[in-house]
Amino acid sequence: MDTITQISSGRERVARFFNPIRIVSHLWQYRHLIRQLAWREVIGRYKGSFIGLGWSFIQPLLMMLVYTFVFSVIFKGRWGVDPNEDKAVFALALFIGLITFTIFSEVVTAAPYLIVYNPNYVKKVVFPLEILGVVRLLSVMANAGFSLTVLLTGALLFQGFIHWTVILLPLVWLPMMLFTLGCGYFLASLGVFIRDLGATVGVLTTMFFFLTPVFYPIRAIPEDYRFLCQMNPLSIFVEDARRTVLWGLLPDWPWFLAGLASSLLVFIFGFVWFMKTKKAFADVI
Repeated sequence: MDTITQISSGRERVARFFNPIRIVSHLWQYRHLIRQLAWREVIGRYKGSFIGLGWSFIQPLLMMLVYTFVFSVIFKGRWGVDPNEDKAVFALALFIGLITFTIFSEVVTAAPYLIVYNPNYVKKVVFPLEILGVVRLLSVMANAGFSLTVLLTGALLFQGFIHWTVILLPLVWLPMMLFTLGCGYFLASLGVFIRDLGATVGVLTTMFFFLTPVFYPIRAIPEDYRFLCQMNPLSIFVEDARRTVLWGLLPDWPWFLAGLASSLLVFIFGFVWFMKTKKAFADVI
């Protein structure tokens, strides 16, 4: 009877996380630990280097210069939004797409190893493993913020102004963050039981990269195949990021809301799956 009661109560504890407010509330109680670990991961990336955190600005700046030269000078690429667009606009459009996609790719490619590479958190201490995905996302978002600063500086130099709609970028990125976290929770859990998952995710992420309009506008795809790109939720996030940051347009609200709803479902089910399976991690690691 006691065993049945324990199993029942365990299911109830996991089932309550189908409410997204309870998920946020649960994670919020660890906010100080999350902030501390995320900051440690950000500065740890450049620990021991002479320039240190300065690389967070130097790397995207160098990438920006290379993209501008290669795609604007050599390939003479044009995005085609404005017939009088500056040559550097193509590089800016490419860069914001790359920043957005990189947030997703850096989280999901690391997710299968989050638990496996932290066995002490599983075996030796009572640690909220569910915060590791949030820590990873926040550290990646911090680096994306540095890259975004470089991008906006470039937009100001080449265009002479920054659109007010840039303030909507956090709203545009919200569904992407939920989607990324949800995928991360699934992969972090499965990575404990399937050790080859990391290599598979790397290949799939590369495929998603070319199926996402990072290097090309979505209208460049023939109409017969465009629906394949539109079914990719990352396409919505990348296109809306461009609209708000570079074109001065509002998000495509119907697609945005569809992306938000689907991303919320992925986040909820990913978190519930992780919480339900994490009890078995210690037996496998």
